[in-house]
Amino acid sequence: MSAPGRWRGVEIAPFYTSRIARRAATLRLAGREVIPMHFGQPTAGTPAVARAAAGAALAADPTGYFESRDLTARISRHYREHYGVEVAPERILLTAGASAALVAVFAALTEPGDRVALARPGYPAYRNALKALGRVPVEIDCPAASGYRLSAAALGAAPGPLHAVVVASPANPTGAMLDRGALAALAAACRAHGAALISDEIYHGISYGARAVSALEVDADAILIGSFSKLHRMPGWRLGWLVVPAELAARLSAYVVNLFLTPPTLSQYAALAAIDAEADLAAAVADYRHNRDTLLAALAAAGITGIVPPDGAFYLYADVGHLTRDSLALCERLLDETGIAIAPGVDFDTVHGGRFVRLSFALKRAEVARALERLIPWLKAQKSL
Repeated sequence: MSAPGRWRGVEIAPFYTSRIARRAATLRLAGREVIPMHFGQPTAGTPAVARAAAGAALAADPTGYFESRDLTARISRHYREHYGVEVAPERILLTAGASAALVAVFAALTEPGDRVALARPGYPAYRNALKALGRVPVEIDCPAASGYRLSAAALGAAPGPLHAVVVASPANPTGAMLDRGALAALAAACRAHGAALISDEIYHGISYGARAVSALEVDADAILIGSFSKLHRMPGWRLGWLVVPAELAARLSAYVVNLFLTPPTLSQYAALAAIDAEADLAAAVADYRHNRDTLLAALAAAGITGIVPPDGAFYLYADVGHLTRDSLALCERLLDETGIAIAPGVDFDTVHGGRFVRLSFALKRAEVARALERLIPWLKAQKSL
């Protein structure tokens, strides 16, 4: 729908978690401590070796546009070592964050009016970026009973044609992962629809059982989106990448460069160091595992039951329907009364999200302990809203 009056364009929904973030910033300015469980943003900060590498690069004054051949070669080696797949560096395109990669892929590989399948609940930028570009998001309900996993059967039951399918494993906001068989079945379903498979793999490396399977292991033509924001704890550095089939590299590169130019130069130097900080990264994932288990136990004891334990990423997606059908209002009250910021489910699910909230546990262990000291008494004192 176009905006009224002389302002043209497409209306999209706000990112309600940003409203929580602005409210949290106001509280901080007033001297309140806020425990940030709203954004998917690790609080431990970027690994020291990455910050040192950026500092050294800054001292050398790298101010020009830059695309690191060393970094694309290192990412190529990562796919060979971790997934057993060969990806030529020329198929890897560096982007200004995974968000830029997502917009470039939607713009380059689909046309206005094309239908793109998504799991619901899911990351809101999928839906809203598609709408902004004139594409049609086709949301497929993936309830708790399915483990929040998009299946080939559900995809096959979707009405109408599909031109692309977005799958995230581990997923935001649920942490659900697809094993090799489920991912292969989805890839086959995409081929049957004649649809491109777009695999969002930005949470790879953060899992609590089996490792995440890359879509490239089951489909050589899959489009992959990666990021240094999550495992490598570099969200503000805005650096991601695409892996595309060789025949699409020139097309995608044209979109990336025309829309976004190159990613930040300092970020590329930092990432080249961060990708090899294996002990540091593993220690952070161990903290997330501890936080996950601690929160699951504490929330269950406080009456928040039925949470599907996440396989990966660093979120709990919790049904609070016994307290509210207005998750945004609940998150605002929780923040005002306890200083704990969490994300409302209405961002991730436009149908059922009013009864869900998402808690990020990408925090230090002490931060989670402080959060529980405030959260559990607050939850026990609540009545239905």
